[in-house]
Amino acid sequence: MEAEELLKQYAAGERNFKGITLVGIDLTEADLSNANFTRANLRNVILKDANLSGVNFREVSLGDAYLSGTNLSEANLIGTTLVKTDFTNANLSGANLRGSNSREANLSQADLRGANLTEANLSQANLTEANLSESTMIRVNLIRAILSGSNLEFANLTNALMNESILEEVNLTNGILSGAMLSGSNLSEADLSKSTTIGATLSEANLSGAKLRTTNASWTTLRGANLSGANLFRAKLSWSNLTGAILVKAVLIDAKLNKTNLRDADMRGAIMPDGTTFP
Repeated sequence: MEAEELLKQYAAGERNFKGITLVGIDLTEADLSNANFTRANLRNVILKDANLSGVNFREVSLGDAYLSGTNLSEANLIGTTLVKTDFTNANLSGANLRGSNSREANLSQADLRGANLTEANLSQANLTEANLSESTMIRVNLIRAILSGSNLEFANLTNALMNESILEEVNLTNGILSGAMLSGSNLSEADLSKSTTIGATLSEANLSGAKLRTTNASWTTLRGANLSGANLFRAKLSWSNLTGAILVKAVLIDAKLNKTNLRDADMRGAIMPDGTTFP
């Protein structure tokens, strides 16, 4: 089907386009809100600045498509193939991307507030400065993804895979990272205040200059992590493993260190829980 025929049918009231093939067609600024494209083939399609709010893209093939600035709020993208798709500045607030494959997709500056990304594959995706506040990202795959400057406030990242991801200056305040895997990730200058990382693994992670004020990091693995200059005021680190961690000039005032493993940790200049400075 060609773009002209699709738009003609939509204007006439048709909303069911289940299983159709629209490979490579240009639908820039088209209004296809609330249409049903379940299992359709939309590879390489151009939907720049289109209105796709409430659309059903379940199990659709949208790989290499261009959806910059597109409105996909409340859209159904469950199980959708979105490999290398461009969603720059797109509105995906409240959208459901559960189990979708968004590997290497570009979601920079996209609005994903309240979106469901449970078990989605976002490995190597670009989420720079994206808004993911209050999103559900349980068991999401963010391995080697770029999330610099993104907003993940109140996001649920329980059991997420985030090894070697880039999270510089990210906002994770009040976030849930229990059981998440973040080995080798870069969280320098990130804000994890009031977050929960119980059972998470951050071995060799870079947390230099990070804020972990009142963070619950009990039972967390931080072996070899760089926490130099980090603010851990009133953080809970009970039973956590900080073997070989770098805590140079870190602030640990009122932090809970019950049964914390600090073997071979570099504590030079750190301010201890009682307010004294480590030699």
